[in-house]
Amino acid sequence: MNIIAVDPGREKCGIAVMQNDGNIFYQQVIATADLAQTVRDCYEKYEPECLVIGNGTTSKSAQTMIKKAVDELRLCVVDEYRTTDAAKLRYWQENPPKGWRKILPITMQVPPVPVDDYVAVILAERYLFQENEQ
Repeated sequence: MNIIAVDPGREKCGIAVMQNDGNIFYQQVIATADLAQTVRDCYEKYEPECLVIGNGTTSKSAQTMIKKAVDELRLCVVDEYRTTDAAKLRYWQENPPKGWRKILPITMQVPPVPVDDYVAVILAERYLFQENEQ
């Protein structure tokens, strides 16, 4: 089973495609204007069971945009609480600081790139955890 996960935002979105075993096929930060087409492309390529979307501020408008692009895709809303913090930690785990930055706690550092794609991965993991609990 594959799922698409989206962290919706005003100007940019994180998107990830993940298999239920945690294998990540696709992970990217995209412009919100490209969300519908990117979801459509991912839907055609990976044939997901559902799309997981965060419940943040722009979630409703993103859901509308996605439904217009891929009406047959089931949407599942997941709580976004503290996902940005978790995404920053995940970023630093995968991209450890170098040089003098190694001595600073990672909780005091800001990643040099947006982490919306990591948020999407975390949303997918939350959804899969919830599904496995039921």
